[in-house]
Amino acid sequence: MKSKTLFLILKKKWFDKINSGKKKEEYRLITPFWTKRLLNREYDSVIFQLGYNKKAGRMKFKIEHITIKNITQWETKEKVNVYAIRLGKRIS
Repeated sequence: MKSKTLFLILKKKWFDKINSGKKKEEYRLITPFWTKRLLNREYDSVIFQLGYNKKAGRMKFKIEHITIKNITQWETKEKVNVYAIRLGKRIS
């Protein structure tokens, strides 16, 4: 079976937190776009890229699971439902 990799662009703040090991989950708001991309799909890994520059830093992790969580959004401090992508072992 072919592996499926999710590709996500991150801002520097979040890229650095994941890179340092301080952030073990990445969140995406539950919107039609992310629902189409994440719901009922199976990914085994995720590649994070720092910004949109093609030469930007990248890192790859195994995905343990993707669930729905209710979190407090860091910008607005409001409670929101999100897709939570739980990161496993770093691959590269």
